[in-house]
Amino acid sequence: MELWEMSASDLSRGIAARDFAPSEVMAAHLARIGAVNGAVNAVVSLRDADALMAEARAADDGVGGWLHGLPLAVKDLCATKGLRTTWGSPIYKDFVPVKDDLLAARMRAAGAIFIGKTNTPEWGHGSQSFNPVFGATRNPYDLGRTAGGSSGGAAAGLAARMLPVADGSDMMGSLRNPAGFCNVYGFRPSWGLVPADAEGEAFLATLATEGPMGRTIEDVARLLAVQAGVNPEVPFGREPGDFTGALERASLRGKRIAWLGDWGGAYAMEPGILEICRAALAQMEEMGAMVEEVAPPFPAGDLWSAWVTLRAMLNANGFAELFSDPAKRAMIKPETLWEIEAGKGMSAEQVYRASVIRSRWYAEVARLFERFDALALPTAQVWPFAVDVRWPTEIAGARMDTYHRWMEVVIPVSLAGLPCLSLPVGFGAQGLPMGMQLAGPMGSDAAVLAMGQAWHLATDWPGQRPPLL
Repeated sequence: MELWEMSASDLSRGIAARDFAPSEVMAAHLARIGAVNGAVNAVVSLRDADALMAEARAADDGVGGWLHGLPLAVKDLCATKGLRTTWGSPIYKDFVPVKDDLLAARMRAAGAIFIGKTNTPEWGHGSQSFNPVFGATRNPYDLGRTAGGSSGGAAAGLAARMLPVADGSDMMGSLRNPAGFCNVYGFRPSWGLVPADAEGEAFLATLATEGPMGRTIEDVARLLAVQAGVNPEVPFGREPGDFTGALERASLRGKRIAWLGDWGGAYAMEPGILEICRAALAQMEEMGAMVEEVAPPFPAGDLWSAWVTLRAMLNANGFAELFSDPAKRAMIKPETLWEIEAGKGMSAEQVYRASVIRSRWYAEVARLFERFDALALPTAQVWPFAVDVRWPTEIAGARMDTYHRWMEVVIPVSLAGLPCLSLPVGFGAQGLPMGMQLAGPMGSDAAVLAMGQAWHLATDWPGQRPPLL
């Protein structure tokens, strides 16, 4: 097996045992990037190869955290010291931060060598990774299709074996959608487990979180252990658990899974998606799980109303300074402008009503978890679509009235802040990957990963079906 094909955990063990050196790992991954990144466009702002090799050689005789000497490209929504960070925006196309965001600092401290960034949609808005700075990221399984988003570069880089492990972030499925589209794992942690940097809106901004992606559950769990940990400057923090130790108890036997499907028809689905997820659930039943199809536990319309209200409110305030500058406003994409303009017109009463709906949904979720260990939903409502399409405007005859309505299936998890793993569940008739969300109760991150490990050991879709680039 080539070094660029190995999991991050196996690379880490090999470096620790001195079976090979960080410089060999770096050289192998740079060669792989040189061979395939031109077609996929997952890794952007790639650093100079000579500088990277010098940094890797300096790590050859050192010791450090489990990421010691491993090449890592950080999502381009996370600031990295001395490494261009653009947020996919022409406003910041030449911006070089002077300090790391907390997530980057933690991964760097664990020994990772930052080689560049992973591509994302402008401002992370939309589950299609294209922007005017770097262009579009393509799906390694079909270069004419999207890799999803907003962690599309991370997912595509993993699937194409350019990266051994990756970070991402998720407000509206951004760790889950691209993982499903690219046949890898994406994990959205319980809200508060992976804290952000201190911000003025921290008490209100509880919809998005950062998290790990990988081709194995072990890699996901180990990267989560690096990313997790309370930031005392940010409220509602959660103490990390023993994520890797939990994998030793990997089993689906006796686990009760609620299948929510298309939410009683509320979520339009392209043909084949529900069927491939049901087939995965049937296999889980063979592994000892108990699956029950459950009627919609909450009105889908209420969830959507609360979501678009709270999301727009946050965007309107977060982008207020850029929006007030006409020159910068002219460089913001239409979807982001739509969010800002919707949020600027909202009343305090609207935001309060949305928060009440969210609170009621959270309570309903708690009641569901009195009966079930996990909730299952498709990761996406469409198969990976053409890379030159901004967003799907129709699904199975149903019109999508916003740029993100086609991802409505991820909203229940995001609103409640649940830990959720996007599992690869196979390939459709056109040879395209699909994933399924497996969400657990708040704080059950280790248990969800253990269920994912049982699935991985039984299926290993990423290992069984790598892309043919």
